[in-house]
Amino acid sequence: MAGPAAGSVADSVTPGPSIVDLRSDTVTKPTAGMRAAMASAPVGDDVYGEDPTVNELQSQVAALFGHEAALFAPSGSMANQIALQLAVPRGSELLCDGDAHVVTYEIGAAAAIGGISTRTWPACGPDIDVDLVASLVRRDGYGVPTRAIAVEQTHNQGGGGVIPFETLQGLRAVADERGLALHCDGARIWHAHVADGVPLADYGALFETMSVCLSKGLGAPVGSLVVGSASKIAAARTIRKRMGGGMRQAGILAAAGRYALDHHVERLAEDHARAQRLAEAFAPYGLVDPARVRTNLVMLDTSKHPYDAPSIVAAAAEHGVLVSPMAPQLVRLVTHLDVGDADIDRAIEVLGPILAG
Repeated sequence: MAGPAAGSVADSVTPGPSIVDLRSDTVTKPTAGMRAAMASAPVGDDVYGEDPTVNELQSQVAALFGHEAALFAPSGSMANQIALQLAVPRGSELLCDGDAHVVTYEIGAAAAIGGISTRTWPACGPDIDVDLVASLVRRDGYGVPTRAIAVEQTHNQGGGGVIPFETLQGLRAVADERGLALHCDGARIWHAHVADGVPLADYGALFETMSVCLSKGLGAPVGSLVVGSASKIAAARTIRKRMGGGMRQAGILAAAGRYALDHHVERLAEDHARAQRLAEAFAPYGLVDPARVRTNLVMLDTSKHPYDAPSIVAAAAEHGVLVSPMAPQLVRLVTHLDVGDADIDRAIEVLGPILAG
């Protein structure tokens, strides 16, 4: 449906003094402390393995998840695709859900770069049916063989939902029984750790490989890491180079990640609380269930609203509040390091009249 016209309820909103950017937690700017850490970081040539700050970051992240090694990569997509190539030989199959980042937002990289066939179970966000996943596994001799299962923690399209630890344990049992690898796209696993209190090492114990992101909730400007065994990470270094991900004096970037790990993990609880405020404010319009908002993502289902998602996004932007259309009838709001309580107040002031329809 067309967006709000002149004279609509959106026009009754008082103009705001600044932009409130709720499109993504990737829009954050480095803090003053992070910039100082970057400016003073010791550096070297990381392709030679000689950047001390990168090496320290890799060791730190590997230890957090109880693994032997980690590898710094420029992006989450590259980290995921490196891990998938470690787990799934060319011409073999990966199982994941239909809304998984690795098959929806990584522009076909698994097939185009890794030669990996993907098969999905019905999209259900964090609510995974372990028995269904087990039933989808193909053994050798019955078509393309399944070699790995991938999950996403937290789940982006699933509204930042947290996969229960018991469900992950169930998938681990399936992987062990069928001889499969288990990979975690842990771009926002820090949020799951803060929301459920599950130790990072307990998550790490379940997976052969993980990718973890520094440039979303943790607020670093760049970077993700692949986590795994020493032998896997040695192979990962070759794959990263092949994909154009070899970096030189990358310690300047790694220093931001180290600062983020030291200062920005526990504060994620503040983002969760602000997301809950948004969910509670918009629940009366029938667009979101606050009980389903566990972390920093709020998904508004506009399927029964008079305006579609792009129209709502456009109306909010006219008043300085930026949100994202994730589907024709789905709007996403993301709280993050650069959004404070006053910004949440402003977002509610602007979006409330629009969502009232």
